[in-house]
Amino acid sequence: MKSTRDRILQTLLANPRSTINQLAQAVEINAISVRHHLASLQAEGLVAADEERHGVGRPRLVYSLTEQGIEKFPTRYLNLTDRLLDQLRETLPENEIREVFIKIARNLANEYEDKMKGLTLPEKLDYLKEILAGEGFSIRWMKQGKDYYIQTVSCPYYHLSQNHPVICMMDQTLISSVLNLPIRKTSSISTGEEYCTYVIQDSVEAERKS
Repeated sequence: MKSTRDRILQTLLANPRSTINQLAQAVEINAISVRHHLASLQAEGLVAADEERHGVGRPRLVYSLTEQGIEKFPTRYLNLTDRLLDQLRETLPENEIREVFIKIARNLANEYEDKMKGLTLPEKLDYLKEILAGEGFSIRWMKQGKDYYIQTVSCPYYHLSQNHPVICMMDQTLISSVLNLPIRKTSSISTGEEYCTYVIQDSVEAERKS
């Protein structure tokens, strides 16, 4: 039997932009319990809330799955992407595949180049967090001593990276290119560690120049 949270996620998959009352009716529990489950699912990055106007009065909150939430369910596009990557691996040398992902990341980073100008390093890191959230990543950053660390808490390509670790070049290159700074990867989700962790090399010099 599916748990209540699984039934809420399944309902949102079929009926995005549902209200608390609609979810309560669909999963047959009271609205207070639904609110509690939604708060937990939002904290995990699986569900997002948006305001929606419905006539006169205050907007109401409607809930939908995030990309991370959608990936909890079997999806055909993941299978297709996996097959495409298999075909690339059979057709091209690994260094050429790496270059494909690096080019994708650099092209994406170019879109934010102007907005990064004049920002301090902490401001760049905060903006990087917003950019990556739009791409399906959840990251956090911290300063320890003289160094800045970036941790990828969740990755939209986690399942693909298990069979195709080369795909990790894309987020590493994107982070480095957006910040316009060299970074070094010190841990990886794809190898069983809790987070992908990057350290900004020459952090003190980078901060001074910002």
